[in-house]
Amino acid sequence: MILIADSGSTKTEWIMGDCRCRTGGINPFYLSTNEIVSLLEREFTLEVERVSTVIFYGAGALPHKKQAIVEALRTVFGTDDVTVESDLLGAARALCGHSEGIACILGTGSNSCYYDGEKIVSNIPPLGFILGDEGSGAFLGRRLLADLLRGMLPGYIRDDFERQYNASKEDIQESVYRRPLPNRYLAGFTHFIAKHIQCSEISALVDEGFNAFVERNILLYPESKMLPIHFTGSIAYIFRSSLEKVLSRKGLQLGAVHQSPLAGLLEYHSDLFAESRRQ
Repeated sequence: MILIADSGSTKTEWIMGDCRCRTGGINPFYLSTNEIVSLLEREFTLEVERVSTVIFYGAGALPHKKQAIVEALRTVFGTDDVTVESDLLGAARALCGHSEGIACILGTGSNSCYYDGEKIVSNIPPLGFILGDEGSGAFLGRRLLADLLRGMLPGYIRDDFERQYNASKEDIQESVYRRPLPNRYLAGFTHFIAKHIQCSEISALVDEGFNAFVERNILLYPESKMLPIHFTGSIAYIFRSSLEKVLSRKGLQLGAVHQSPLAGLLEYHSDLFAESRRQ
């Protein structure tokens, strides 16, 4: 059977027929081939023996990094029929199908592209959570922590943060600067931000993140004024109303917003498989 995966830095969602499971994120910039194998052997819960083809879409699946994922998947699933593509191509196929559009990811990280219905034509480099990733969970989490540590948020927000996380300034700095996967750590504060979205300072924080994403990513595509802007990812899904407001102010048309691209990818590949059988 065909196994399809959509992987970000935080989690990987897998679907095979009617069965689904979730594992940790698989990003070759942070995990070696052996670490990917170990993660899957611990966390993958579907029947490995049923897998004949693996189609994997993932963050960090750049040409010079793909082989690490390919080797790990071949080792775990025992098949040479493995395809690894970028999570951005997966998002475009899931959101746009065979139509033209701007496809965006807003999750732990962020990314975007102009897709012509078949391929990615142009992509503004996302640059990662230090230099870019505007509007992402890591971006918003970084801003939340900075504002908290500088005393820029209301007292009740600071009090609730201390009750929920019991993290000192030293703990936070240790997690950001010294521990592995700081982007995941920063994105982990998404639900706290959502909980307090009615606070004007928090709402402004989210709006500013989305404004930065639009200005530094979407508006750099000449086609953005004429095409729908589609989104996938937890941040886009949770903060859809804020996102729609920001896009409207910029004169942009919001398209589809999906929490996960997996259902769209299943439909896309099912259609391709059916078409190939008819030929």
